[in-house]
Amino acid sequence: MSANETKKTPPILGWLWPHEIPFLALLGWALYQASPEFRGSPLPVILFGSSVAAGVVMLALRCRDEWPGLPNKFFFFSLAGVWVALFILLGNSTFGYLDSNSIFSWAFDTYTGTNSDNEYSLFIPFVVLGLFWWKRGELTAQPLGLWSPGIVIVAVGLLAHLVGYVAQQPRLSFIGFFIGLYGLTGLAWGKHWLRASFFPFFLLAFCIPFFGTDALTFRMRLLVSWIVEHIAHLGLAPDLIRDGTQLFDAQRTFGYEVAAACSGIRSLIALLALTTIYGFVNFKSPAKRAVMILSAFPLAILGNVLRLCFTIMVAETFGQNAGKSVETNVGFITFAVAIAGVFLLARWLEKSEVKADSETKAANP
Repeated sequence: MSANETKKTPPILGWLWPHEIPFLALLGWALYQASPEFRGSPLPVILFGSSVAAGVVMLALRCRDEWPGLPNKFFFFSLAGVWVALFILLGNSTFGYLDSNSIFSWAFDTYTGTNSDNEYSLFIPFVVLGLFWWKRGELTAQPLGLWSPGIVIVAVGLLAHLVGYVAQQPRLSFIGFFIGLYGLTGLAWGKHWLRASFFPFFLLAFCIPFFGTDALTFRMRLLVSWIVEHIAHLGLAPDLIRDGTQLFDAQRTFGYEVAAACSGIRSLIALLALTTIYGFVNFKSPAKRAVMILSAFPLAILGNVLRLCFTIMVAETFGQNAGKSVETNVGFITFAVAIAGVFLLARWLEKSEVKADSETKAANP
């Protein structure tokens, strides 16, 4: 390793620069303040917004080799600042739910609610910044320059915001914010940048609080309870009775439920975000990416089936109190099984990809 390469290696554990420690401290404080007990205070929103802004600065510092070659930086960041200010001052019109003009305050309030299923959204901006760092070479290798048609994308984002603002649909306004921000990057750096940066920007869709998922997750809960019922009748608990998403013993004195709060069902969108990231980062084939993304659904079901079967087995063996303790305290098993399934599936797809490449090389020496 040359002296120049040594100088470029982060000195702390080989991956962290000293100036990044205050950023991590700020991020940790912001995430701590994001808990429901601090809800309603302006400080958590300010801290989180500051950490996102600091993350952009850290990205620029991490890309010190590529940064000088990026044109129109002042042009982009000036317009982006105006765009962000618009959504702070005139981003939210649903004052009956939150007394704030800011669309970001509305989103943060949605993420940090007591029964929120969108806590994972707090991490998405930092994942996106990390992916921009990962793709920095590809992005700066594109032909970069001003591209006037980008203003059309910005106009579409502005129109979406106006409709959302008038109709009091903040989700539509939030979508408009991301569309406009994407258009501003195209305006500053061109259509090739838009194409190369589509995946990181696409992930920002997971920052938009999802709604209307109850019908889907309810059907998944029904399926899980039906599968567990049939497995139990094979010998695990032959007298098990199913009533919708609830499972009871023969006397109906003890029951289990595939509740919405179950990890994997409640966190389906978070698992979907994980499989999407993993699929796009590790595979170039659209088919393999689709397999990884869609695997979130069966893996969420599998995790809940295994958790409930394990709970029933413990209850049948050691008594109802032991089963209740397992049901209450080991919900993480569901998500752990799902994550393990993601990595096993990815490993299998990677091996099949290597095998296909080997066969192609053998056929075409």
